[in-house]
Amino acid sequence: MGKKKTGNGFFRRPWNKYKKTMEDNQNKDKEQQSPEAVVVDDVNATPAEDQVAEEVVAEGAVDAEDKVAQLEKDLAKEKKEYLFLMAEFDNFRKRTLKEKSELIRNAGESAFKGLLPIVDDFERALKASEGSEDASAIREGMELIYKKLKKYMEQNGVKEMDPEDKVFDADKHEAITAVPVPDEDMKGKIIDTVEKGYTINDKVLRHAKVVVGQ
Repeated sequence: MGKKKTGNGFFRRPWNKYKKTMEDNQNKDKEQQSPEAVVVDDVNATPAEDQVAEEVVAEGAVDAEDKVAQLEKDLAKEKKEYLFLMAEFDNFRKRTLKEKSELIRNAGESAFKGLLPIVDDFERALKASEGSEDASAIREGMELIYKKLKKYMEQNGVKEMDPEDKVFDADKHEAITAVPVPDEDMKGKIIDTVEKGYTINDKVLRHAKVVVGQ
């Protein structure tokens, strides 16, 4: 006759099966939650990362404000220096124009002042010639005054041109007429000077009026 099944034996096998199933499920959950199975979320930043980002943005804003302030300071400095230079240039321009006008006026004054002694000599010569019948003495006096005048002109850079037997130069000479010449070598050259020309500091002061061979 077989053994009789007790109540505990009847429920033991289902319970063991259920227990094993529970343990398998727990092991699966642990495997799913293992470090290898954890996926890092790179999209959502942590509060600490948000704070760092805010600090970086704040520092950038402060640097930008400092740069703008420095640029404004430099611009104000450059503008001040520009206005100062403009004022200096305007003063220089006015001073130069004043000095130039004074130089021209004083130069004319100096030139005429040098002519006054020569005028005095002419007046004395004219006065002396009133009661004199000696033409040679009068001529001698006139030659002395003439030489004195020529010397004064040369001291001031005024020199007489010497165009005789020279090739005609339109920059220095003014041809008033042209005459036929028998010699071919005389063509284009100055034959006679009707009025002398003068230069001042190597610049033409007055063109010489000449007759040119043709």
